[in-house]
Amino acid sequence: MTESGNGPLSGVRVVELAGIGPGPFAAMLLADLGADVVRVDRPGGPGLGIDPARDITNRNKRSVLVDLKSPDGVAQVVELAGRADVLIEGYRPGVAERLGVGPEECLARNPRLVYGRMTGWGQHGPLADTAGHDIGYIALTGALSMIGPSDGPPAIPANLLGDYAGGSLYLVIGVLAALQHARTDGGTGQVVDAAIVDGTAHLTAMIHGMLAAGGWQDRRGANLLDGGAPFYGTYETADGGYMAVGALEQRFYGEFIRLLGIAEEAPSRDDLAAWGELRTTIAARFKTRSREEWTAVFADSDACVAPVLSLREAPRHPHLAARGTFVEHSGLTQPAPAPRFSRTPGAVRRPPAQPGADAAEIARDWQVPGLRAPLPADAATAAPDRTEQKDTAG
Repeated sequence: MTESGNGPLSGVRVVELAGIGPGPFAAMLLADLGADVVRVDRPGGPGLGIDPARDITNRNKRSVLVDLKSPDGVAQVVELAGRADVLIEGYRPGVAERLGVGPEECLARNPRLVYGRMTGWGQHGPLADTAGHDIGYIALTGALSMIGPSDGPPAIPANLLGDYAGGSLYLVIGVLAALQHARTDGGTGQVVDAAIVDGTAHLTAMIHGMLAAGGWQDRRGANLLDGGAPFYGTYETADGGYMAVGALEQRFYGEFIRLLGIAEEAPSRDDLAAWGELRTTIAARFKTRSREEWTAVFADSDACVAPVLSLREAPRHPHLAARGTFVEHSGLTQPAPAPRFSRTPGAVRRPPAQPGADAAEIARDWQVPGLRAPLPADAATAAPDRTEQKDTAG
């Protein structure tokens, strides 16, 4: 029986050729939504050095260990592709083809297969064959230039903006759209080329519109949503914590300055020349109390103010706790599957997959008997060729 008891993608079979970063996250999202994801791990592991038992991006998946440097291993992957709806890989362009598991081989075996490709630069272009990481992708698209103070360098938003927003989520959108097409009358499988540079650029669509309309300056810290406005930013509190302010609309702003206690002294927010003075006034007031005290002041208000919580603090926030935004599973605190569905909810069903631990189970469920054969002793410990992995993590 297929391992997909929960979620709207129950019954969808996905093969993930193990990699790092956005590919595994995309496969995790599909698994969270109920897909039966088989992760094809390679001898030596993906190279990040994370304990597999704690790698949350591999939850809800099953794993088989396959040596793609051997003909038998290639045949096993093509056989899995023949029984799958989706295949995801994150190698550099041309690597899957050289290994013998590229689109041509897999689509010949399964014409309705959706072949998802996750890279930083894309499958073609002058930079396609070069290494890269999140910071370079978002730098080239202009997204990084918008983040940070006007008098300092661009701020690095971890690897959330490029790898996961511009990469993983666009791969999932593309895969699901292609899957819908493949399942229509006359539909066929196809290749989905998800490049982080494309997705990240797409995320800036609204900003480009504002820029064209004269409502956005092409410089950091000078606009409504990039920290330029004193009523949309972060402020330090007396105890070294921070509060986030997003009082954009006039009525929310009115409540904000009232609760902050500066309604009588604050200069007009409509006077751009006075924004510096307004920022100074707001900052000085926030410094008079602790983060906890200000959180209590703005609780249950429409002032659009929230405490800046750490990763360890966030799961304990009353609102997130009430919604079950984070869950405990297999001894790990982790984000719950998202989004939510009224009839087919996703769930954390399985702990992070251990490399190769599910071979017998997968061989039975997917009817690929060759997966039961153990790897040669030397292959099980051999390190994979890092040049075959696309550097899209971090």
